[in-house]
Parts: sequence; structure tokens; C-alpha cells
Amino acid sequence: MTVLAPLPALAAKYAAIVVDARTGEVLHEENADTLTYPASLTKMMTLYLTFDALDEGRLRLDQALPVSAWAEAQSPTKLGLRAGKTLRVEQAILGLVTKSANDASVVLAEALGGSEAKFAEMMTRKARELGMRNTVFRNSNGLPNMQQVTTARDFSILSRAMLSDHSRYYPYFSRRAFVYGGRSLNNHNRLMSRYEGMDGIKTGYTVASGFNLAASAVRDGRRLVAVVLGGKSAASRDARMEAILDKAFDKPSRGSEAPVVARAGDEDAPRSTAKGRPSAKPETIAQLASTVSTPAAVRPPARARDEEADGSKWGVQVGAFSTPEASKRALTQATKQAPFLLRAAKPAVTPVKANGATVYRARMVGLDEGTARKVCSELTRSGHRCVPVSPNEKL
Repeated sequence: MTVLAPLPALAAKYAAIVVDARTGEVLHEENADTLTYPASLTKMMTLYLTFDALDEGRLRLDQALPVSAWAEAQSPTKLGLRAGKTLRVEQAILGLVTKSANDASVVLAEALGGSEAKFAEMMTRKARELGMRNTVFRNSNGLPNMQQVTTARDFSILSRAMLSDHSRYYPYFSRRAFVYGGRSLNNHNRLMSRYEGMDGIKTGYTVASGFNLAASAVRDGRRLVAVVLGGKSAASRDARMEAILDKAFDKPSRGSEAPVVARAGDEDAPRSTAKGRPSAKPETIAQLASTVSTPAAVRPPARARDEEADGSKWGVQVGAFSTPEASKRALTQATKQAPFLLRAAKPAVTPVKANGATVYRARMVGLDEGTARKVCSELTRSGHRCVPVSPNEKL
């Protein structure tokens, strides 16, 4: 694992980015790749891995987790947990989302990693899988550690991954308050009460990081994610977030080149879809993944067959387009969406005759079956078209 070596004391520096949640189009950026400290934005990755564990059955929302002496010893902010007691998983989640509770974060980390240090290694590995190339985690909560660094761009990637991979749990980030121990704990993201369409995600602050905020908002079916790091105050950070989101929402979406989409079982009969379709809402992303049908195969020219997999590998198809350039752009977009899964795949643009015209099939090839299916799951949950292609497909 590559270990980044930040300067002994990175000064808090303003950085920001706004990204279209569906397409990944960058609508605004400033110092987006500058290394800085994540502070409590760190808990977004703790929650991402917690949601992974819930989906995989390794945790249950009602499961009681033990509180260790290390968890109790964490600095504020925290719930005030006591060693030897327990905390339910859902209480821990809400404690992180609203109060940004450092002790609850350690409870989750120890339950999933055995120790917070081992869990931090899991966090960094997941960051690499998601394409967060400049992030290193050393703890689960974002308390000061000079080796725990990130960038605004990396946390925009994590924000989009949270929306696409864990849309089922994303509504937790909209909770305005959480009652624990007889106290009502308010969400630190005050913009949710005044910025139209905002429904998450997470605030953060340390002296070294400045005031941080990762946020997501949706208007007219279009969802944006934005990250502001290094604010001089909570108020100035929030004002800046409002300004860059307003400007980005005013920009028309470039959308994506309209692909020629084949009906299942009839790839020779292309039809165009409308450009700039609305982004998928979080609650419908899983439905998109379940409605994709694998089209029947079409025999390409011999040269095209040579350009594709050697017959022993799987691939994924992300569309069939009217020009080779459009196919290449679709493949580039797919690679950006799932960089880790597609790191060893090769692009293949194949001409196919359809009703007297030529369309260009866009595929990534050289995958095993499991990876191909994971790629399509990732892409379809984000609103992109994708079908796995078996090596047994007739050409």
C-alpha cells in the first residue's frame, strides 16, 4: 500500500468541488487535489463500511455492540459511552450522522475490524477500490493524525459512492436530530434546514483541517454532490457551499451522448434515447440494476472479434452508439465510475451492422465473471447502462 507522507503540519487550505452525481461531470473545482485533513468527514467511510456489513449480513441494525475502554476514552464530540456497556448498530449510525460521535465510531470500527487500527487499513483499501487515490486513513473518526489525509476530489468520489452503493441507508443522513440518553442531538449540517434540496451528507472540523462539509442536494431530478474543505468558519463554509451549488445548478447538464439502445433479444434494431435524462433518485437506483436485460449477441466482423476477449474472459457492454467517438466517451465514463474494478480491463469498440446502418458497440473486456457482474451492478446503480457479456456468447 502506498503511504502518503504529508508535511509535518499541513495548513488548512480552501478546496472545493461540485460534481454531477449521475455522470461524474465536474461542474466546479478549486484546489480539488490539494492534500488536507478530512476531520469528521472520515466517518463517511466508517459508515460506508458499516453499510457494506449490513448488506452482507455481518451486522444487524438491532445488534448490540460492546463498548471498549478505547471507545470510552475518545475525545469529544461523543455520546459519552461507558466501557462494558453496549450500543446498538443503528444508534451508532445515528450518533455519527448527527452528533459526529467519536466514541460510537470506534465501537463500529472495533466490531468490524477487531481494532481501530485494522479497521483504518480496511478503510484505506476501500478508498483505493473506489478510486480515492490520495486518501489515507489512520483512525475511524477523523481525530487529528498528520498521516490521515485526503482531497476534495476524493471525498466527492466517496459521496457519489455512498449514493450509488448505499441508497437504502442514505436517508440516515437526512436525520435532523437523534435522541440518546434523554438528550436530543441535532445534526451539525445546518444547511439542510435552509438550502433547497439538500439532504446530507457530513460536516467536519479540526484546527488543522478547518471547517469541512460534504453535501448533496437534488433539484428537478438532478442531484449534485459538493465538498468544501478548509473553511475559516462554519458560517463562511456554509455560505461558500450555497454559492457553488447555486452556480452549478444554474449550469445546464451536458448529459451524455445518446446511445443507440438495443431491445433485449434484438440488438440489430437500434433506437435512440433522449439526451440528458434525469438522474436516478437514490430510491430507484436498485430498481435500475434489476431491470437491465442482457441483449442477444450479434456476430461482428472477424477483425472485431480479434479486438475483443480471447473467448475465455467475460466483458461488460455499456451501450451501442452511432459513432466510435461516442462509444469511446462512454467507455471513459464507465472507467471513471468503476476505476478499481476496471483497472485491468481493455476497451473494445466494435462496429455492428444494424438495419443497413453501422453502430459501434462499447465494451470493456478481459474480466472474470464476478468482476463483470460487479461492474454492471456499480454502473447501473449509478444510472448507467451496463450488461455483462459471457465468453459463451455466440459471435
